[in-house]
Amino acid sequence: MRSTFMGLETSKRGLYTQQSALYTTGHNISNANTLGYSRQRVNMQATSGFPGVGMNAGTMPGFLGTGVEAGSIQRIRDGFVDKQFRDESNKLGYWESQTKAIAQMEDVLAEPSKYGLQQSLSDFWQSLQTLAANPENGGARAVVVERGVAVADSFNYIHKSLEEIQTNLGKEIGVSTKDINSILTQIGELNRQIAEVEPNGYLPNDLYDARDGLLDQLSTYLPIEVSYEKTGGRAPAIAEGTVTVKIKTDGDPITVVQKKDVAKISVDDADTEGNPTGAITGFTFTGNGLATGGDLDVNEMQDAGSLKSLVNSFGYVDGDVKGLYPDMLAKLDKMADAFMKEFNAVHSGGEPLPTPDGQPAKPKVNNFFEGTGAAGIKVVEAIQKDPSRVNASGAAGEVGNAENAKKLGDVLFKPLGDLGGSSVQTYYSGVIGELGVEGQQAVKMTQNSMTLLGAVSNRRDSVSSVSLDEEMTDMIRFQQAYNASARMVTVMDETLDKIINGMGVVGR
Repeated sequence: MRSTFMGLETSKRGLYTQQSALYTTGHNISNANTLGYSRQRVNMQATSGFPGVGMNAGTMPGFLGTGVEAGSIQRIRDGFVDKQFRDESNKLGYWESQTKAIAQMEDVLAEPSKYGLQQSLSDFWQSLQTLAANPENGGARAVVVERGVAVADSFNYIHKSLEEIQTNLGKEIGVSTKDINSILTQIGELNRQIAEVEPNGYLPNDLYDARDGLLDQLSTYLPIEVSYEKTGGRAPAIAEGTVTVKIKTDGDPITVVQKKDVAKISVDDADTEGNPTGAITGFTFTGNGLATGGDLDVNEMQDAGSLKSLVNSFGYVDGDVKGLYPDMLAKLDKMADAFMKEFNAVHSGGEPLPTPDGQPAKPKVNNFFEGTGAAGIKVVEAIQKDPSRVNASGAAGEVGNAENAKKLGDVLFKPLGDLGGSSVQTYYSGVIGELGVEGQQAVKMTQNSMTLLGAVSNRRDSVSSVSLDEEMTDMIRFQQAYNASARMVTVMDETLDKIINGMGVVGR
């Protein structure tokens, strides 16, 4: 037989459950602007009916409900959308880093502009044309020397500036590896805490949110795949468990987090600060025996994430040294060497301005430029001190002869075998054009990735973020249910008062 006070117990459960729902709603509203917070809900479930199931159970027409209880407080999350978000975040991280690296290179090259290498070459050519018209003019010769110095300085400046940016990219790689290791350590620590809480029957929703935020951050650096392992004990069925994180490669994935164990990443052949000392060959994973492969060859890294983009920009070993900045530096060196070689060959075939009568003859200077590559090119010091030694004449002793000056001016537009049949001007224009195309592609891919990430982020927010309108509606709904349960308690109290205090007084 059911208890006389059964109705009070049923209403009390309703009060407690609706109160829990109101508390959870308040928690959601309080965290409406908290980054990474996932809204939570109370999973209400009906309690077991009366009478219970068994051989000795009483007979009555059907079960009598005994009320409601809060089965669990669960955060609202969609794992599939989370995976999409991290995949798109990974792509955006790659292209944003690539766009930044190319933009820095474009700023240094400054083409087209009045101050770039192309303008310096053009000014040098114009000074040679002026010299060809006035070979005996000392001022025209001095201008040629100064314009030649400007060309050399432009090569030197571009090379030095690109090397400085490349060095900074290397430092950024070192900083990125430290950030990655910090994130991995924090994920391992959260796994440990979650593994201690879940077996006691609780859902550590805030710890889940913190861990997901770290996974989102990690996905901007590296392509990752995530799986979960149950913790056992009295953990609820909807408990997520500990997370296992693997880095996706072109070969087998590398495990970097499993339960509380964490592997740390470092650049091969790094300095004491963790920065690469040269072109990168790969990365090493150490700690807790998780990274069974031990090493990640740079050529096995997928083209995804900001770390791979930094590697592609800084330089890596794939037989030869490759990468955005090493390739550009190599092209500048090739161009400078080819230009020097041809210009010096033509210069050595000419003759300087004759020495005035009565003065001792000066030895001929064959080369106009000296040095190696874009970093080392410079005008020969003897010519800088004495512009009359520019070999503008086609024959010795002829003051007005400018045949060789014309040939020197033609060098800029002459097809050179060392440049694949392109002239200096055409080759450099091709280099700039190729960089512009790469920059446009990087910007376009960045915009595309941002659009896709925004769409996925909106879908995730529609599932997990807090809507104040919805929470206000829920608050009113739970409040009304709470008030109704309280009214039921009042009704049952009045009923029991009549039974207890009003029965057995007949005839008085």
